[in-house]
Amino acid sequence: MVMNDMIQLTTAVLLNVLAYIFYTINVSLCCFLFMIASFTTFNTPLNLAGMALERYIAICNPLQHAQICTVRRTHVLIGLIWIFSAIPIVPDLFVIIATENISFFYSAVYCYRDNVFRHPYLVEKKNISNMIYLSFVWLTLFYTYFRIMFAAKATGADARKARNTILLHGLQLFLCMLTYIGPLLESVLVGLFPMLINDLRYTSYIFIYILPRFISPIVYGLRDQMFCAHLKKSLVCFIQKEQNKSKIQPS
Repeated sequence: MVMNDMIQLTTAVLLNVLAYIFYTINVSLCCFLFMIASFTTFNTPLNLAGMALERYIAICNPLQHAQICTVRRTHVLIGLIWIFSAIPIVPDLFVIIATENISFFYSAVYCYRDNVFRHPYLVEKKNISNMIYLSFVWLTLFYTYFRIMFAAKATGADARKARNTILLHGLQLFLCMLTYIGPLLESVLVGLFPMLINDLRYTSYIFIYILPRFISPIVYGLRDQMFCAHLKKSLVCFIQKEQNKSKIQPS
């Protein structure tokens, strides 16, 4: 998921910078970058579902965990996640190739999904795909959370820690849901405040693409005891170094 979020953020930042600098870019380049951004955006909720299942197996079926969650099966699961993430976006490319004139791919547009994938069929397909994927992930998280919550009452801190991790996964998934309602909300706000279109799109970019990816460092960074120990040590050394500098400088 870390690699996926790095690719997603890099692509999203690049698209945002190009939109602010050039406003319009080549359709082919926009299509390529947007497909990567959409692919990695779909990947995040599926990764969360897979990680929740792993925690569920570790807490509720600890004796079978080593047999079920092998390295080979983990690689297979990662491959399936990437395949299912590509299913909603790859057919869109074939649709626009079949329906658009060749001159369209040499033109320049503002790099926005509806400006590139503008066939009415693609809009309906996008909504249906979002509903199916989101429903599957939510059901997975709810099921694993409640099973782990019941297990946490009878066991120790490991189950409670797993429960808290899945809660954070739920928060991250809730923020990822903004990806699906963001375009509709943005279109409404743009209609109400057309003079603030750039500000609205930038705000949407921050809350939809940047903020959800900040949860991962909290879940897997700040909650890790070894990482926190090294972080505190580095902060103490930095503070002491700055204090020594201030003492050496003449008044």
